[in-house]
Amino acid sequence: MMTLGMTRRGVVAAGAAGLALGGQGAFASQAHGMSVERWGLFEAALTASGAVAPYQVSLRGVFTNGVTTIRAAGFYDGDDVYRIRFSPPETGQWRWFVESDFPALNGREGRFEAVAPAAGNRGPVGVKDGYHFAYADGTPFRQVGTTSYGWTHQPQLKRRQTLETLRASPFNKLRMLVFPNATIKTNEAIFPFARTGPGNRDWDLARFDPAYFQRLDACVAALCDQGVQADIILFHPYDETYGFEEMGAEADDHYVRYIIARLSAYRNVWWSLANEYDLLKSKTDADFDRMFQLVQTEDPYGRLRSIHNWRRLYDHGKPWVTHASIQNGAAVRDDARAETYRSVWKKPVIFDEICYEGNLDERWGNLTGPELVRGFWHGLIGGTYVGHSECLPRHPDDGFWLGEGGELRGESAPRLTFLKSLMEAGPKPGIDPIDKWWEQHLGGIPGQYYLRYFGEEAPTQWALDLPRDEIKGGERFAVDVIDTWNMTIERVPGAFVMSAKDTKYYFHDRERPTLELPGRPWMAIRVTRLD
Repeated sequence: MMTLGMTRRGVVAAGAAGLALGGQGAFASQAHGMSVERWGLFEAALTASGAVAPYQVSLRGVFTNGVTTIRAAGFYDGDDVYRIRFSPPETGQWRWFVESDFPALNGREGRFEAVAPAAGNRGPVGVKDGYHFAYADGTPFRQVGTTSYGWTHQPQLKRRQTLETLRASPFNKLRMLVFPNATIKTNEAIFPFARTGPGNRDWDLARFDPAYFQRLDACVAALCDQGVQADIILFHPYDETYGFEEMGAEADDHYVRYIIARLSAYRNVWWSLANEYDLLKSKTDADFDRMFQLVQTEDPYGRLRSIHNWRRLYDHGKPWVTHASIQNGAAVRDDARAETYRSVWKKPVIFDEICYEGNLDERWGNLTGPELVRGFWHGLIGGTYVGHSECLPRHPDDGFWLGEGGELRGESAPRLTFLKSLMEAGPKPGIDPIDKWWEQHLGGIPGQYYLRYFGEEAPTQWALDLPRDEIKGGERFAVDVIDTWNMTIERVPGAFVMSAKDTKYYFHDRERPTLELPGRPWMAIRVTRLD
């Protein structure tokens, strides 16, 4: 921990990647001297005693480089320490000062330099070209996400195992709960709020337990260090024990402000207002509208914002929603159904839950590996994105990835690694449907790149007819036959030269109008322009 004298102008600069997973809030700085990377995390740690209600202290840092001014809320972290975190959007010198209703904090100030980002730091992810995502430096973000609701609530060794598993996986986004899930086995010893008694609902909702959130900080920072987006789920309905799902509007807003102050400076944070929001019977759509707008207002960086459904869809067309997070396995049984969602909302769509690979009796946890991979492919062709998880306990009392993290045991992850490599080699920023209203089942860029997926079908041939958009005749294309399950790519010899067909809607190669296929399921075709 790099510490300067904690005078009225004292400051600590802390880096995200070094946060300990032990849950004690230990900070190890990325910074050298008084510098921090662009899109990194700068922290001012300010010591001040005497506040009667420290969690109610108004605290905000004002950061300016002379051109841009950003106000970031601070928070109380226990033991007379207040923190203000900031992620500089530009390189150069930044000056900061504190605005607070607590005289011991008001007026403190300092400076630091934002330097060029190191390798692997591409900035936060945002929406790109309406339906896709990209990092701040322009690199496409090809979403291949997973869910592990309660991994942060597990013992330290289990959390480390989860991170090691992620490191060897294709997954670049992880959906995770803030509040404990009463249905997930944990060894929970700390909770979000201070206790007022021995009961499971004896909480002082005005006072947080810093150790609980320090552990969350550490997990988010560790994901950031590995290049994994942390999709933070603020509320969920799986709590009949602690009562955090029915705290009331005042406590809800107090909690939302606190967690935004703690986490918004991490460049890998996304906000999900709730999981299966329509099961939270104590909250109305107006409550979620209010909290969405609170997140939008309080987060100075405009991190991505979504909400996840059970059976009733939220109106993702509302301006505070950046992208749709959908539960619907039927929507990715073909690409045409998947595409309809993005046409309605004109925003990126992630089918974060399409049911999970597993061996459970419950229908949401018994997809086969091929069925889950199929959903990813149909979603991709439809210009959308899909999420993974798995429920494969070794024995009835064993945990599994969806609830606790740990290790992956299913067949889908290696095939999703293969899919991700194809996505990364594809067009920027992503796949869009081609001639979508006519069930072409093609995704890509007209005239340049085409992807066709056959799913369970096992055709022995396919007419290589390309829709007329952006084709005039004479274009040369290469064709690859892809086995999505066996993870092989076979180039068809020679080039396919386009000529108009006897119908005005398609072009094909008159010498080779039909492509021979092996008659196996889970095949795909990639057609790429050669000139």
